[in-house]
Amino acid sequence: MRLFEDPKIEFIKNRKIGYTISTVLLVLSIGAILFKGLSYGIDFNGGTEIVVEFDREESVSEVRALLTNTLGSQPEVKQFGLSRDLLIRTDVEMEISELQRTILGALNETFADNPSVIIKSDVVGPRFAEDLKRGALMAVIFSLVVIFLYILVRFRNFGYSIGAVGALAHDVIIILGMFTILNEFITFSLDIDQTIIAAFLTIVGYSLNDTVVVFDRIRENSLIYKTISFEDMVDKSINNTLSRTVITSLTTLFVVVVLFIFGGEILKGFAFALMIGIILGTYSSLYIACPLLVDLRKKGVKVKK
Repeated sequence: MRLFEDPKIEFIKNRKIGYTISTVLLVLSIGAILFKGLSYGIDFNGGTEIVVEFDREESVSEVRALLTNTLGSQPEVKQFGLSRDLLIRTDVEMEISELQRTILGALNETFADNPSVIIKSDVVGPRFAEDLKRGALMAVIFSLVVIFLYILVRFRNFGYSIGAVGALAHDVIIILGMFTILNEFITFSLDIDQTIIAAFLTIVGYSLNDTVVVFDRIRENSLIYKTISFEDMVDKSINNTLSRTVITSLTTLFVVVVLFIFGGEILKGFAFALMIGIILGTYSSLYIACPLLVDLRKKGVKVKK
């Protein structure tokens, strides 16, 4: 099945548009990460996380003020899923059972006309959280290094490796930035935890697959079209694979949207990351990886035609 019959879109000629869009997104993302900081989940921060369900919606600010007085330190309180569910995160050192009794007692005493129950709780020690954070970072870095070496061995050119890994890093940084910016405005959690790291690694694999398909076609076409310029040949290769790229992206995106809608609250952050990643991965394989390959060749990096 082909969506496009012999498309002739000039991706490489218009690559500066893609570079400009990506530069703006990267600057915003890096700025948000540096100035606001990443919001880590309990997996990487340590502490206790409790989800409380009220009979009806309750004021976040009032609950936060009450628990600050009750616990002696200000907890993080935000809506979680349904408007009547609140996520409470605190680093108070207390036995989980005692902490649950303290929080629930204070809430039911103060908001007696709006009773609440605890529907979920987790606790992670600070040392274990630090180990998890370090392990997650190493997993992402290791995957990028292995991908760089894999592309280098497969295509025997640094240009392909740099283009592929550059596109992957581009995707991960922008997703982190979007999570940082949107976390305050979305009712489900976008905190960075082990589930989100799994989503990042899935995105890396998906985006790499898209890029390798285009790179393979570039290599094949380089043996067929020896009289046209490298830029035109790359454009032709992208257009040759465009139907496959769009169909794969749309079908995968459809499945992830279904997961986002029906997968439950615990999977919303994971599915949201995948949705952004699929869109970014498709975009970056066309407007980042291939243009980088062309520009690296112009600058003298060894890239076979």
